[in-house]
Amino acid sequence: MKNWEISQLGNFGIERNFLKTFSMTEKELKIRTRKFAIDILNFVDQLPNRRSAHIIGNQLGRSASSVAANYRAACRGRSHAEFVAKMGVVEEEADESTFWLDIIPDTKNATKETVDPLLNEARQLTAIFTASSKTAKQNKNHLRGSISQSPNSKIPKS
Repeated sequence: MKNWEISQLGNFGIERNFLKTFSMTEKELKIRTRKFAIDILNFVDQLPNRRSAHIIGNQLGRSASSVAANYRAACRGRSHAEFVAKMGVVEEEADESTFWLDIIPDTKNATKETVDPLLNEARQLTAIFTASSKTAKQNKNHLRGSISQSPNSKIPKS
């Protein structure tokens, strides 16, 4: 594992034993993001009937389901650029899910004990997609550099 991946994990408070997460297959990560979306939607259904819970629940439900939907779309990307763009969206949506889960206990709409497993998963997914997005961007830059340096390339340098 590269040093930047380890430091990225450190930024999210993820322990080194979660490094194995980076060896997940595309299919396993699709299943994991789908499960996250379903768990969040079931959680949102249990929130109290209060205005603040409705606001948070709507935002959380949208961001968590967007993680799964946009990851699927990224996997079906027609180009590397499209993949990189979609992975950026997935990263943002995972981080937004983390935000909403983080404030729920402070609004008294759910207990910290109820939220913690979901918050932990949101943080792990954010770390995974942050690292993946960074790698994809580096690979994109590497691909661009090797194409533009090819002596027979007819693609103009950007």
